[in-house]
This record gives sequence, C-alpha cells and structure tokens, in this order.
Amino acid sequence: MASAPQITLGLSGATADDVIAVARHEARISISPQVLEELASVRAHIDALASADTPVYGISTGFGALATRHIAPEDRAKLQRSLIRSHAAGMGEPVEREVVRALMFLRAKTLASGRTGVRPVVLETMVGMLNAGITPVVREYGSLGCSGDLAPLSHCALVLMGEGEATDAHGNIRPVPELFAEAGLTPVELAEKEGLALVNGTDGMLGQLIMALADLDELLDIADATAAMSVEAQLGTDQVFRAELHEPLRPHPGQGRSAQNMFAFLADSPIVASHREGDGRVQDAYSLRCSPQVTGAARDTIAHARLVATRELAAAIDNPVVLPSGEVTSNGNFHGAPVAYVLDFLAIAVADLGSIAERRTDRMLDPARSRDLPAFLADDPGVDSGMMIAQYTQAGLVAENKRLAVPASVDSIPSSAMQEDHVSLGWHAARKLRTSVANLRRILAVEMLIAGRALDLRAPLKPGPATGAVLEVLRSKVAGPGQDRFLSAELEAAYDLLANGSVHKALEAHLPA
Repeated sequence: MASAPQITLGLSGATADDVIAVARHEARISISPQVLEELASVRAHIDALASADTPVYGISTGFGALATRHIAPEDRAKLQRSLIRSHAAGMGEPVEREVVRALMFLRAKTLASGRTGVRPVVLETMVGMLNAGITPVVREYGSLGCSGDLAPLSHCALVLMGEGEATDAHGNIRPVPELFAEAGLTPVELAEKEGLALVNGTDGMLGQLIMALADLDELLDIADATAAMSVEAQLGTDQVFRAELHEPLRPHPGQGRSAQNMFAFLADSPIVASHREGDGRVQDAYSLRCSPQVTGAARDTIAHARLVATRELAAAIDNPVVLPSGEVTSNGNFHGAPVAYVLDFLAIAVADLGSIAERRTDRMLDPARSRDLPAFLADDPGVDSGMMIAQYTQAGLVAENKRLAVPASVDSIPSSAMQEDHVSLGWHAARKLRTSVANLRRILAVEMLIAGRALDLRAPLKPGPATGAVLEVLRSKVAGPGQDRFLSAELEAAYDLLANGSVHKALEAHLPA
C-alpha cells in the first residue's frame, strides 16, 4: 500500500493540491520551524495588548453585537470557552469527513500565516488532530457565510478544547478525551484572541469549492467523451469539431478544448467513417453539434472559479487580524461573497451540462430520431422497456440540478442584532453545488450506459479507439444489450466507474496534449 503523501505547512501557505491530499488522501502534515517562530513572535504582540488597559476587540472585549463590553483578565479564558461552546450551534446530519478535513486544514493554513495571533500550541494541536484522523462532527446547518463559517469552525474548535463530538480514523464516534489520549494530544485551553482566530474564516465554503473543482476537471473530460459516444451512436458527424471552426472563429479557450477532445475521441471511428459519404443530413441536432460550446463554457466558468479559489487560498482571513507591524485591527475579509458567487456560478454551469447530456440521451431512445436504433434500445420493444426508465431517472436528476442552480448568494438574512446585517450564504452555495456535482456524475453515467448500448447495437461496426476504451471499461462491470434485467444495479455500477476514476483513466491516453 502506498504511503500517505506528506505536506509541510510553511509561511507561504498551501495549494489546492495540498487541500485535496489532506481531505481525501490522508496526507500527513508537518509544520516548518519558521512558522512556529513567527507564531511565537506575533503572539507577543497579543500578550502585550491583553495586559494593556485599552480594550481591543477579540482580545479583551465581547464579540459581535456584544463587542462594547470590556472583559476582565480573570474572565478571558472563560470568554474563549463560551465563544466556542455557544457558536457550535449546528443542526442536521453530519457533513462528509472530507469536507471537515478540508475545513480544518484551511484553518490551519491561516493560523500558520502568523496573522491570527494564536500560540504555536493551537496550530500544533489542530495538525495533530488531522494526522491522527480525529474528525469533529460538523452539522449541516449553522453557517451564514459571514463572519465566515462560524458554526462549522466552532464545532472543530470545540473538539480542539477536548469537548464536543468527533470520530476516529474509521468513522466511529467516540469520546473526545479518549481520542486525544490515544493520539498523545492535550486539549487546548484557549487564551485571548484564539477563539475568534479559530472560527473567523471562509474555510468550509472554500474547501468545498476546491473539491468541486477537482471533481469537475474530470467530469468535463467525461462529458466530452459521453457526448462523443452519443454523436457516434446517432451517426453524427465529427466535422463540426474541427479546430478551424472554434478557436479562430470564436476564441473561448474552453470551447476550443472541448472541441479538440471530441474530435480526438471520434478519430479513427469505423462508425463515423461508415456514413461520411452519402449522408443526406445537413446538420446534427444542437445537443450533438453544440456540445463543445456548452461544455466549453463550463470549462471557462471553472477557470474563473479557480482564479477566485487561488486568491482565497492566498488569504489570511481573521477578524481582528494582526498586521506585520503588530497592529491588531478589525476588517471584513471574512465575508464570503467572492467564494459564494463562484459556487453559485458553477451550479448554473453544472445544471446546463446535465441538461444537454439528457437531451442527447433522449434522442437515442426515440426511434423517430435515433437513426434506426430500436425503441428505447430494447431487446424486444413492447415486451422489453429497455432504457426507458433510465432516462426518467436522468431527467429527475436534471430537474433537481435546475432547482439547485437557483443562487444562494443573492439572499441575506441579518443576524447578531443587526450587527451582521448582510451575509453571503456561501456555505449553502457550497452544499448545493456539492449535490449538483454528484448529480452530474449520475447524469453522465446514464448517458454513458445508454450510449454504450447504442454503440453495441451498431455492430458489426465498431466505435473508435477512445470511445471503445470507455465502452470496454463499462463492459467490465455492466453487460451489453439483452433482455430487460435489474437496471438500478447497472446504473450504480456505471456511476462507480466514473466516481473511482476508471473511466477517466481509460480516456487519458486519448486526450490531446
């Protein structure tokens, strides 16, 4: 078994690949000595302010609408505990383990920047939790995306204090003191400023954005492949995907890339070659001919979202923040609008990708449009229903993604006695995008399954090398045409082949350089 990747947290921050490695691949984290030195140096400024007579927000005052109250030194440890306990107010089902690990790692990255004023022990304990596989239970509801993902981060901070709920590396909920003892960790008694430093960030929404981008990178290649399979199965033309019809005429980079993919995926196809001469059709339907324009637009949307994610990764979000001069000052950088907007933008693109895939699928099932394929690709139409209801399932997923494309970021519900009177709802945008991406994978799995059966029904003609490679992977788990059989299991098997990377791996040799 390959060992887990290793990541060092330095002053320069972290990359999206680091987030994925920690969240999904159990990467072990170390902390550079320079980070620990910087944290100790910055902490000295906080200690000086804590001992001064002048109230400073987050150090010697209350929080939010209660920021006007000065807190006596003997009550400040209690203040930090109270902040975390009261803010760990989530409800609903636990969110996925990888989401929590991404959130924790991103908060650790910000703590390591030296701009939050925490002691080294706070960062060391959070990293220790990640390395030990201790995962706080974070509930679905609680974040408004401003001041950051307060409730989700507070559930994590509560575990850092030795309280709350957490699971071990195997996903079992166990007492937090027991988990800490096994890992050789000591719960942290938070000092001035440290409570706010642990909860004021966009880490939950950003972590989910980064993982969605990683998923979509693969799914867009797969969307190009399933579209190519559908074009091939419906005796469409590959000529509309030629390079000279794209970048020179309409220079959207994503469109050019998807057209290049589809042209490559259809190369050397005996099915395509079989009707290149003497085909009376002038043009294919939009869902076939315009696939690169739609998938390409999604690619460009992803590029914009990745730019926003990269900028947010470079941020050190906290309030108040410790400037390099040592000044501790309030700010509004915790507002999640930049991340929330692109989460919503991606949900629109994902919904439209699923919509065009479903239209391609439907054409293959309708004998009036499928170019001599049997109705619903059934073995004995009338006795057998073939793929009829698979399209129903796909259409239901498309309908749900259309609902999920309604933006969350245009909404705002004031909170904290109108102190926090405009919020981003970025967490909600992230949660619905996560569902949308999973639904898109199912939608493409249905298209792959149905297009694969249609390609088999074109025998003795064979698909091209690229689409044939996808079909071979599919046939390793799902049988070809025949009488009706239990279809749900085959749909789930097709989904698993997309989710575990098998299909994308088969495509890699056929992707243009």
